[in-house]
Amino acid sequence: MLPSRKTLIGKVLFAQKASKKGDILLVTPDIIVADLMELGRSVEEIPQILCELLENTRPDDYVGTHPPQRSYEANIPGCELFAFRTKSKTIGCKVYFKFTIKDNYLWLVSLHRDRPEKRGR
Repeated sequence: MLPSRKTLIGKVLFAQKASKKGDILLVTPDIIVADLMELGRSVEEIPQILCELLENTRPDDYVGTHPPQRSYEANIPGCELFAFRTKSKTIGCKVYFKFTIKDNYLWLVSLHRDRPEKRGR
């Protein structure tokens, strides 16, 4: 069943490297900023938040579809979206985040407190 554990591990490792380098782009900045404000965090903290989340993310944390959903956003059309849910010590709750990789950048689609009823967002 797609994505495989190997694929998920590879995506997470690439995302870790990109977040450490600061190679992060926001797909919908206004939504991500609003969700960060709800968590009491700022956009400047995204690289460190992502680094922590990705270091703790395992293939079993994948909550996306099988096969991965494809983006319909104008800046990442057709890209596979990888959604995960994991605990953040920094934020103090379970966090849902979704990303894709395009042109050697981590494109952040979602980052917010886990809301199981809205996970398809």
